[in-house]
Amino acid sequence: MALQMTKHAMPEQDAQVRAHNFDEVALGYDEETAIAEANRCLSCPNPRCVQGCPVQIDIPGFISKMKTGDFDGAIGVINESNALPAICGRVCPQENQCEMHCVLGIKGEPVAIGRLERFAADRALAAKNEVKPITYAADAKKVAIIGSGPAGLSAAGELAKMGYKVTIFEALHKAGGVLSYGIPEFRLPKEKVVKVEIDNLKKLGVEIEFNSVIGKLYTVDELMEEEGFSAVFIATGAGLPSFMHIAGENLNGVYSANEFLTRCNLMKAYKFPEYHTPLKVGKNVAVIGGGNVAMDAARTSLRLGAEHVYIVYRRSEKELPARLEEVHHAKAEGIDFKLLNNPVEILGDDNGNVEKLRCIKMELGEPDDSGRRRPVAVAGSEFNLDVDTVIVAIGQGPNPLVQSTTPDMQTNKRGNIVADEETGATSKPGVFAGGDIVTGAATVILAMGAGKKAAAAIDEYLKNK
Repeated sequence: MALQMTKHAMPEQDAQVRAHNFDEVALGYDEETAIAEANRCLSCPNPRCVQGCPVQIDIPGFISKMKTGDFDGAIGVINESNALPAICGRVCPQENQCEMHCVLGIKGEPVAIGRLERFAADRALAAKNEVKPITYAADAKKVAIIGSGPAGLSAAGELAKMGYKVTIFEALHKAGGVLSYGIPEFRLPKEKVVKVEIDNLKKLGVEIEFNSVIGKLYTVDELMEEEGFSAVFIATGAGLPSFMHIAGENLNGVYSANEFLTRCNLMKAYKFPEYHTPLKVGKNVAVIGGGNVAMDAARTSLRLGAEHVYIVYRRSEKELPARLEEVHHAKAEGIDFKLLNNPVEILGDDNGNVEKLRCIKMELGEPDDSGRRRPVAVAGSEFNLDVDTVIVAIGQGPNPLVQSTTPDMQTNKRGNIVADEETGATSKPGVFAGGDIVTGAATVILAMGAGKKAAAAIDEYLKNK
């Protein structure tokens, strides 16, 4: 039988229907499709796909089990390397990682590795397989993790399996970090996926202390010197929103994407009035930015009742940093892309409410340091967009609280913690860091990879201490 050169399509909600609900967009493979997709894999003797995986999943190993319908075996292989497979199967940018290296992608489409991982993980979650708690040695050392986002959760799972008593200190009232406050329900269901994955870590013996702001409740030094923790892993992410510093950003109706998505996802504004979280969205919304966060904010606005939603981005579609899948979904749902346009001012009415977004047209010049062509303003091309809500989604930076209360730990000029790329070791002995607090805002799976590397380094450090 001839090899199919295209991926098996992912079933999904109709675009016109899903634009008005918060149910998951992608519906997942069934068993027959999963097996058929797995059988596209060539089982390469030197698999390049694994090189592209930040947590080094044995991809050919799990896919070979799926070929025969051994789904329990498949998830067993995945779990050896990945603590959060149902999450990664949904939100990893596989097209830039494992799938980018797939040999099939040279002449056709790569194997749908992410969709297969999601299928195996979802099947395991649905089966509610019992997680065996870890039996700790009487003299087991304690490790503190600051932040329960992807890096923190990944490190916690690895360290628990190594026999360390892990306590995560989370500033918010729910675990998950960006998985809970940032990524919308329609991309990553909270109860069905995020909560279950975190509950499985807790069943291993990982403890989570909520409403615990390190830098206020304890300093890093106090955790080590007074609370008995032998090592600390800092995984506080990038939660400080960036703004454009243009006139009008203080008008009513201007949000940072962080605030907007946190109110909707973590504080359940989309279920108002069942949840008492107000979130005013006007009829015409402009989202500034072109990454995944911008797509999330735009698609969320639509679901909250906006009639017209614009993505305003200063480069062309080729340079959009968002995942292709997110761009395709946004377009199908009716998001209006205003590319090669840059906001220069937000205009308000006499009551201080947003009325218009003033933009200038751009054209692409020579490449900049990132390798992308630099956008250059076209003189005299200003125009106004009639909007009543503006959401700024141009990136996030590090919250400075932990760094400012740990004076002997090195940071860079952006306020990120300086840490070894391979081990996560900081300038302070026994203190490690990883994920967005080190790299700046990046992906879930890169943060998880950093957490996994740091866990191995912490184990090495404590054994040799």
